[in-house]
Parts: sequence; C-alpha cells; structure tokens
Amino acid sequence: MFGLTPALIRADLRVERGETILVRGPNGAGKSTLLRVIATAISPTFGSGSVLGFDMSRGRDEIRRRVELLGHRTRLYEDLSGRENLRFACVLHGLDTEGIARAVERVGLEDAADDRVRTYSQGMRQRVAVARALLRAPELLLLDEPYAGLDAEAKDVVDQAVVEAQQNGRTVVVATHDLARGGMATRTIRMEGGRVLSEVQVAALAREASR
Repeated sequence: MFGLTPALIRADLRVERGETILVRGPNGAGKSTLLRVIATAISPTFGSGSVLGFDMSRGRDEIRRRVELLGHRTRLYEDLSGRENLRFACVLHGLDTEGIARAVERVGLEDAADDRVRTYSQGMRQRVAVARALLRAPELLLLDEPYAGLDAEAKDVVDQAVVEAQQNGRTVVVATHDLARGGMATRTIRMEGGRVLSEVQVAALAREASR
C-alpha cells in the first residue's frame, strides 16, 4: 500500500523453474513492488503465495537463502571496498571467497575493486552487485530496472548474469523499461495499475495502440 492506494491488486503470477520472465509496464504499474514481494523484502497486506516451494510468510529465511534481488539500489556498504562487499556476502551466505577474484574480473572491475564503494559511479556499483549475484548463483534471480543509469558496456554485464543463470537452469524475472533489452526472455508479462494483465487484456491494449 502507498497511502490508501494498493501497489498490487490481485497480482496472480505463476513462474515455472528455469523460465526467464520479462515484466513490462509504465511507472507505477507495480513492477518493483511485485519483485520485492517475491524476494520477501516486503510483505503483502493481503493474499498468499510460495517461492521455490516455500511459503512467503513462514519460509522467508529459506526464500532469502535462494533468491537474489538486483536493482538500481545495489544494497552495498559505502565504507567498504567492492571486494570487501563481496567478501562480506560470501561470509554471510557461507560461500567460498576464492571465487571473488574471478567474479571481479568477469564484471570488469579489477582496477577499482579495492576502492571504497562511496567513490563508485552507479555503473560500478551495479557491477559489484552483478558480481555478488554471480558468486551466490541464486536459484531465483530478480532484476528490478537493472539497466537504469548504465552505459552499454555495464548493461552487457547485467545481461551476462542473466545468460549464465539461464545456462544453469535457474529462474530469472526481469522488470525493465529498456525496450532494447530482454530479448533472452522466454515469456513477457505486462502490468498496469498494480495488476498482472491477462493475455486477452494485453491483446486489447495492443489493438488500441495500433488504431
């Protein structure tokens, strides 16, 4: 809820394991809220659901162990370096820190990995967040407007994380306004006014737009 306005209204969505879902829709459609609910970053006021077989209310800890939410808010510690942020993530999730050097190399951040995050541009921060996702190899990767404010090279780094997840049979949900991205999706859904539209509703919108 935002004031008295619901951010999601009966958002009914089923995603099969291994799918890559692209979520389209205008600002305020509820895309970010949907992804944050799936990640258990926020709780729905009403309704229920499950993520990777775990109840969204009773299995929050299990879901969070298996899900990575990557957006323009990178959730990094400003006073730590990029490498230290990755080391912290490894310790937090019980991962081997030996993979950090390779992850840093893959996102092209070798020269700045030991600088404090507070000195990073948005693109550099996003690269660290992608490296964190590569290290964690989550069962479900959620990307909330991950291309916002990035140059073409940094956008390609995000796409690499999606492709790797696909190659390993993991599930990906991407919400983006960037019409040039998302070609790797196996299915596209559209949101309007907090609702996940049906295929019939999407077809009707397409007809109206073509008139």
